[in-house]
Amino acid sequence: MQIDRALFFLLHRWAGASDAARALAVFFAAYFQYVLVALFFLFLLAWRSGRREKLECLLAVGLSAAVARLGVTELIRFFYHRPRPFLAYGTDPFLAENAWSFPSGHSTFFFAASAALYAYNKKAGIGFFIASIILNAGRVAAGVHYPSDILGGMVIGVATAIGVVWVVRRFSARIPFLRQAADKQ
Repeated sequence: MQIDRALFFLLHRWAGASDAARALAVFFAAYFQYVLVALFFLFLLAWRSGRREKLECLLAVGLSAAVARLGVTELIRFFYHRPRPFLAYGTDPFLAENAWSFPSGHSTFFFAASAALYAYNKKAGIGFFIASIILNAGRVAAGVHYPSDILGGMVIGVATAIGVVWVVRRFSARIPFLRQAADKQ
């Protein structure tokens, strides 16, 4: 826990050192997520793959992110109540957050999406993993998460995506809109 606390204060103090650093932390913590979602859809449009694989990837990414964020994260938060660092240490948060801190919902969502995307396109998946790390480092710098919240969310997101991708691939032949997309190719 000492490392967790030390990393939190290192990033948060860096972000609070100047207006530019604070703005950068807020951008990555609060707004970069919209850029990533838009980039994902642009990737799907530009990806030189068949319609069926694009739809299967979209289904796997969407389900992975939703199950990780809305299912697993909320289940853990129902039983485990970790206060956010700004409440525990009295620091100045750069964003308004009121849910429990562990695991990070942003982390579970974006790492699940990145892992599912990686299963379909390694290069794009690696890019999204890097972007997810940057986004979530911004959440720590903004004072709303501990690094362990991010790490826990990453583990949950990746594990969820592995399971969801397995299920989607195993049953994709039985999913009507994927079967129809295969017939049209």
